Amino acid sequence: MIDLNSGSGCVYGQENPGAELAARLDAFLETALTAERDAARPRDYLGASRIGEPCLRRLCFEYGGTQVDADAAFDGRILRVFEAGHRFEDMTIRWLRLAGFDLRSHKRDGSQFGFVTADDRFRGHIDGVIVGGPDLGVPYPVLFEHKALASASWQDTVKRGVKASKPIYWAQAQVYMAYLAIEHTLFVALNRDTMRLYPELIAFDAADAQALSDRAVTVIRSVESRVLLTRISDDPDHYVCRFCPYRRCCHRINGAAA
Repeated sequence: MIDLNSGSGCVYGQENPGAELAARLDAFLETALTAERDAARPRDYLGASRIGEPCLRRLCFEYGGTQVDADAAFDGRILRVFEAGHRFEDMTIRWLRLAGFDLRSHKRDGSQFGFVTADDRFRGHIDGVIVGGPDLGVPYPVLFEHKALASASWQDTVKRGVKASKPIYWAQAQVYMAYLAIEHTLFVALNRDTMRLYPELIAFDAADAQALSDRAVTVIRSVESRVLLTRISDDPDHYVCRFCPYRRCCHRINGAAA
């Protein structure tokens, strides 16, 4: 009988021989991706995509360039998830264009559409704007925002809507509509597991948009005046604090809860 495993290096009974290979591959990818992350120019402005964050102190840390806790920096796996999100966005944009939607995602020079205000200190970059297309029952032009979500997160968004399920994304859309003077946003959530799309038309809310803009001013002035705003809770085990990359740094500082 021919031993097809001869010379393969396989040892019967050895536990998961692929685990070592996976660990080595992950290590190479980790080194490459984190090096790329560290070489990127840090953001020196307050982003509209973050203004809906519930904790004002975290926004201060982010805008002020505070170093995240040592064990909280995004690792290679999370960086791959982020990049996959951009690839999914490109796919959805291609599908929409193929279906006849005139979706503009970049200017002629390759830069994204967006807004800049407060002497470059508050900015936002949109995923795109749809200026025409099939009769979808939405007004044109309409801003286009895309998110790729895990199945459970996607299902919660479908069930409760963007404002309740994803308030940070909803706030982002409100600020974009305010500064770009477009009254509706077509928010499209892609289920990463099933490829199903959930579209929701978000209407402009002037009062909420103004409150969010005022919030940005508060954060910017606070950081530049070296006044630290209150955190959402003094309990480091609060559900928001548990997932914050500044958790240890923040809770070493005395301060009242918001």
